[in-house]
Amino acid sequence: MAPSGASAVARAEHFIWLTARVLEQRRFAFHFLGGGPDAVEAALAAYEGDDGGFGFALEPDLRGPVSQPLHTAHALRVLDEIGHCRDRRVERVCRYLTAVSTQDGALPALHPSLRGYPAAPWIPVVDDPPSDLLATGPVVGLLHGNEVWHAWLFRATDFCWAAVDALGKGARTHPYEVKAALAFLDGVPDRARAEAAAVRLGRAVREQRLAVLDPEHADDHPVPEGYAPGEHHFPHDFARTPASLARPWFTDAELARSLDFLAAAQEPDGGWPVLWRAWAPGTLLECRPMVTIDALLTLRAYGRPLQGVS
Repeated sequence: MAPSGASAVARAEHFIWLTARVLEQRRFAFHFLGGGPDAVEAALAAYEGDDGGFGFALEPDLRGPVSQPLHTAHALRVLDEIGHCRDRRVERVCRYLTAVSTQDGALPALHPSLRGYPAAPWIPVVDDPPSDLLATGPVVGLLHGNEVWHAWLFRATDFCWAAVDALGKGARTHPYEVKAALAFLDGVPDRARAEAAAVRLGRAVREQRLAVLDPEHADDHPVPEGYAPGEHHFPHDFARTPASLARPWFTDAELARSLDFLAAAQEPDGGWPVLWRAWAPGTLLECRPMVTIDALLTLRAYGRPLQGVS
């Protein structure tokens, strides 16, 4: 149990040392304890495959040693947060992305090489997987945001624009797809087009009731098909920082309620809860430290006090 009366960061630190993988321990130290980026990258290297991609359950809902697009997207997020998303490792990543892309140049959610290894039941392994915005959007957005230029980006960017434009023109969507679209829009170079697309996407989020605007009445809010009971999304899940194109989607009052709810969700052991379906004991243990770091980063981005007694 985390020390009673300690600050939010101190309680989270106790939780991280108690439960987290080395990678999340190093990430926490980097963000909140003055740790260096090289230690984070060294921990991340353990998940890298010979093909330039990443595997070994880096994304906990996919198990096994083989490289996968979703693992590799997670690796790029880690490299981005420590400012190491422009080196030779990223060139190798782009070669991997090229090798596993679909016929239209985008990424599948799962590459068939995962067959035979455990994976979350909601991500089926198929022989000829389609292009997927959830896998492609965050990768393209991060590479553009870091001014990485590679031939793979051209067709993948076109795919993302087409997918995002469809969402903004009335296509039904769901929160995780919206977040993938945002990750693309927040990094893509054409800022005028990205801002216009974000306005349309934000309108769809409100019309389709994808964000719970009043956490006190979350139970009255619909949960998308296939999600776990109570797997709601709130304004802070979309606008992770004030700089996000999703920030104008919500009023100051709506965002304040959302951040209050996020701060209050820290559990007695110092960690934050995982809201999506837990399908194996190990995945829940590995995901909670990741969710905890994300919660702290979001609260800090909006200037919420983390060091005071909570």
